[in-house]
Amino acid sequence: MTETTPPTSPEPLPRALRPLPTLIFSSRWLQLPLYMGLIVAQGVYVILFLKELWHLVSHALDFSELQIMLVVLGLIDVVMISNLLIMVIVGGYETFVSRLGLEGHPDQPEWLSHVNASVLKIKLAMAIIGISSIHLLRTFIEAGALDSGRGTLTATGVMWQTIIHCVFILSAIGIAFVDRLSQPPAHAQH
Repeated sequence: MTETTPPTSPEPLPRALRPLPTLIFSSRWLQLPLYMGLIVAQGVYVILFLKELWHLVSHALDFSELQIMLVVLGLIDVVMISNLLIMVIVGGYETFVSRLGLEGHPDQPEWLSHVNASVLKIKLAMAIIGISSIHLLRTFIEAGALDSGRGTLTATGVMWQTIIHCVFILSAIGIAFVDRLSQPPAHAQH
């Protein structure tokens, strides 16, 4: 007597949506041109980075240590903004438009496996604080020229940059605090 295996049932078909929910749900694809535009902006940042790198290399023997430090901070700034763009492009697309299907891919970013709108907001806030920190550091380095009249900075400008940076930090703390409040309480394990 031969045993027969029961036929495997096909995966259930997704149920069809009514026209209005279909239209609303499909509207998420309107974000695709926005993400494509950010990819173009990423390309512009690559060109800017290469231009600044060439500027640094071609003037390496002419620049003072301070000038080299300022150009390097500019390069770091471009990289951090580029990282922010990648987080928005990849994380935003994955969260709001469609899955990328990267499960098991060796190059899948670690953070992408647990990305959601809340995690993305916190990561973006931290990236903005990092970018603001680089700008503020450059400002503080250039602030030595405040009294000499050679620089383009003013004491008021430095003060406002510092205040804005502090507001970014407070905003990130606020976002993290609200996120923490919205999480279900962890049950104590016995």
